Amino acid sequence: MSTPPSGKPAKTSQTPKTSKTGKPGKPGRKSNRPLHIAAGVVLAALTLGLVSWQASTASGGRPSAGSGASAAPRTDPAAELKALARREPGDKLAVGRADAPVVLIEYSDFKCGYCAKFARDTEPELVRKYVEDGTLRIEWRNFPIFGADSEAAAKAAWAAGQQDRFAAFHAAAYADGAKEKGFGEARLVELAEQAGVPDLERFKKDLAGEQAAAALKKDQDEGYRIGVTSTPSFLVNGRPIAGAQPLDAFTAAIAQAKAAARP
Repeated sequence: MSTPPSGKPAKTSQTPKTSKTGKPGKPGRKSNRPLHIAAGVVLAALTLGLVSWQASTASGGRPSAGSGASAAPRTDPAAELKALARREPGDKLAVGRADAPVVLIEYSDFKCGYCAKFARDTEPELVRKYVEDGTLRIEWRNFPIFGADSEAAAKAAWAAGQQDRFAAFHAAAYADGAKEKGFGEARLVELAEQAGVPDLERFKKDLAGEQAAAALKKDQDEGYRIGVTSTPSFLVNGRPIAGAQPLDAFTAAIAQAKAAARP
């Protein structure tokens, strides 16, 4: 997982160090234990984030009166994580049926190497295997943590999405070696052109507009509210998955979520 630079304040406790595969612990181990630890750590962080937010907003967005011990969550945190799926039919930053039984929410940053690894190695397989048969919906959340370039890329992805080219921009920006070229304005326009965005003038206007900034803030606020502090972070029907885990970790989570979603 990638975490923000040390100069940025963390929203929750620090996440564990990870190997190049995105797994915590020592690389090369065959055991599934690191995956369980990672998921448990992120679940705890997300749950605590929700509880903290609920306690501070229990009375019209202001901190609740009385001691912290008396402030209880309004609902089950696990259910609230699942409810974060927007399922909006016209969502430009989503792929898959709005009524799919399983929703994967991805919090990611275009400068994050592990996000790029997931985008190149795992996500296409999930689309082919689960999105195309109606099982899975993927909803992206722009969650830039590496400064101005990250935020500019996130806004550019949103702007490309307004012309139905988000997925293509996403693929171009996460291509091998893409992030090393930076995300300055000229480079973002180049990526939009690679992605087949038809109206580049509109793209540049949307990129700099208030709607792009508002959409980014909405995604960031959601992530910080539930305790996300590193990328990539995922929710599969509310179940957290930490880092760019192997494909098997996602297929297992999707199969479990699909089974639980059956009436």
